[in-house]
Amino acid sequence: MEITEVKVFPVNEERLKAYVTVIFDNCFVVRDLKIINGNTGLFVAMPSKKRKDGTFRDIAHPLNSDMRNNMEQTILRHYEDELKRMTSAAQESMSALENKKKDPND
Repeated sequence: MEITEVKVFPVNEERLKAYVTVIFDNCFVVRDLKIINGNTGLFVAMPSKKRKDGTFRDIAHPLNSDMRNNMEQTILRHYEDELKRMTSAAQESMSALENKKKDPND
């Protein structure tokens, strides 16, 4: 299976950094993966459901470490790209506001 699309939805929480949707082979989607800031850095948590006993069980997950590593690397790369894009957009907005303040006739 090949990851053909990754959509990252950043959030502003202490540990939860983003929700992620992944599309495989342009024909299968997995939603609600999470990027978590853990004790040893960022990691990708699979979508899960809370059970009656209070524990969580993955709804979908990779069956081997190669697939898990590939997914995590790809998702975290897209997350970093999205953060850079957001930072760039914010800087452009700030520059536009500063330029507007300098020339109020526009």
